[in-house]
Amino acid sequence: MDSITQAALGATIGGAVAGRSLGRAAFVGGALLGTLPDMDVVLDYGSAIANFTQHRGFSHSLFVLVPLGVVMALAFHRWKPQLSLARWLTFTLLILVTHPLLDCLTTYGTQLFWPIGPPLGTTSIFIIDPLYTLPLLTAVIIGLCKPPAPRAQSVALALSSLYLVWALGAQAVVDQRVEHRLAEQGLADAPRMVQPMPFTTLLWRVTVLGADERLEIVTGPLEGDQPLTVERFPRDPVLYDRLSGFPEGQRLIWFTKGFLDVFEQDGRLLATDIRLGVPGAHPFTFVIARRNGHDQWAATTSTQEPRPTMRNDALRAFWSRLTGEAEVLCMATFEALPAGETCS
Repeated sequence: MDSITQAALGATIGGAVAGRSLGRAAFVGGALLGTLPDMDVVLDYGSAIANFTQHRGFSHSLFVLVPLGVVMALAFHRWKPQLSLARWLTFTLLILVTHPLLDCLTTYGTQLFWPIGPPLGTTSIFIIDPLYTLPLLTAVIIGLCKPPAPRAQSVALALSSLYLVWALGAQAVVDQRVEHRLAEQGLADAPRMVQPMPFTTLLWRVTVLGADERLEIVTGPLEGDQPLTVERFPRDPVLYDRLSGFPEGQRLIWFTKGFLDVFEQDGRLLATDIRLGVPGAHPFTFVIARRNGHDQWAATTSTQEPRPTMRNDALRAFWSRLTGEAEVLCMATFEALPAGETCS
């Protein structure tokens, strides 16, 4: 999740656990501790793909955070013994561990068991979701103004947790809704990803990987029997195989579970993470190799391409689809259409 959300979650937990003893310091300390795992963004691992795939790595691993939490609790207890060691352990461990657990619900993925195992991500909540964050921020403001306000912290944690339960349920409903349509097309077992559209859990994007094409569907858990609009994007298996021949390409495939758009441009082999952003505005595209002959490719230290910009009316189109004013949202062009029309 975004840093503001992680800080708000840490502060709320800090206030709930230690607010009575530490007052405002519990909220401030909780916010700082809640953002600590994301400090790995300042590290440079030597290439764009290394930086991309090693974020949320060791700093989000339970094998690192649990021992760190114990050590910090022991140190804090010596500094402020008025809070029992058990309370300090609850304070540090809850704040540190809930950070990667929350990140696991997003699309980016979290290496929760680094250095073993792949990144984990349920793709159940967008990295910025106001409905999750606002109760936490409200509780923090109340706690800072009138500490310790334990009831506000408890209510906020309950509401935000219930929202996560709703997100998981909504995701299951959407997945079941598209399953029948995919089965009709022989894609019931094809890799698919169901994730919320930006800032909401009322509208979801379903991405399906076929042999030589990718399907995109936008629908919601409350849309009942509304017809599904399926958009198709070409997928080049030859270039995908070529990508897998390079070490950094293999790393990217491992990290994204293969949800990539691989293409050639100006003698360069590029790969785009299609999980993040939307078609036409995916933020992460990497140069993997360069052509040095008719069909010869040479690996290069990966670099990241500039992020594309969304069209000016994209927000209006998204809002029209979210509110039901439009029933179709074309991912290729990001324009909203009335019922009965199809994407070109």
